[in-house]
Amino acid sequence: MVPASAPTHRVRATAPGLGDALRSLPEETPVALVYNGGTQAVMMATPADIVDFATGFTLTEGIAPRGALPEVEVVAHESGIEARMWLPAEAETRLASRRRASVGPVGCGLCGIDSIAQAVRAVPRVAGDVRLSVADVRFALAELRDWQPLHDETRAVHAAGFWRPGDGILLAREDVGRHNALDKLLGAVLRAGLDPASGAVALTSRLSVEMVQKAAMAGVPLLCAVSAPTAHAVRIAEEANLTLASTSRGEVHVFTHPRRVSLRHDGRPRVVR
Repeated sequence: MVPASAPTHRVRATAPGLGDALRSLPEETPVALVYNGGTQAVMMATPADIVDFATGFTLTEGIAPRGALPEVEVVAHESGIEARMWLPAEAETRLASRRRASVGPVGCGLCGIDSIAQAVRAVPRVAGDVRLSVADVRFALAELRDWQPLHDETRAVHAAGFWRPGDGILLAREDVGRHNALDKLLGAVLRAGLDPASGAVALTSRLSVEMVQKAAMAGVPLLCAVSAPTAHAVRIAEEANLTLASTSRGEVHVFTHPRRVSLRHDGRPRVVR
């Protein structure tokens, strides 16, 4: 398999002149998601945790439901990696209606679709009702920082972590693409036998539409991030019964379904309208 990072020569500007140095950079490798012999998408991703990635992508893109996720065979090629999966006939028929071999740049969350309707697809309502305090939201995002070894090495990747009340972060995954990091995390959560509805997901990235869609497909009740959501992401989260929270200058902002985030002393969260 391709290493997740590589030492790279750079010229560093220093006073009073230039200096030669080595710096570790994250790898970016084509990863093909292949179902029943046909390529659904080719994503540029960090070449690590590929089984988690394929499992999470299959769920969050609505290709197969949680109880029928396929086994993943990882095949490395000189030019990239294939994640091969086999689906039953009914899932293959559904997939054929949206199949397109496509290349996704870093951060792309819309690969394998070819219409506006699919980009703004309806997502299920989240049933989980996990409760966090404002302090929990801050702690989850702060704790995620301790689960980013690749970022410590390269300073160039995103992370997603699964945080559960009383336990802290149980799992985290990293990738050059924020959507890939979330897919890897959700795949890891399912493969570990954990219920996505029992905790929250902490992110180093912004809360975009695609991140909300993927979380809702997996049944995650609460997303918290270091950056605010987009207006469209808020509308989708509202409809999906999913709580969005972010931090800014030490404050916690809750944008949707604030019942899941409370202040310990009076139970009233700050809600941004």
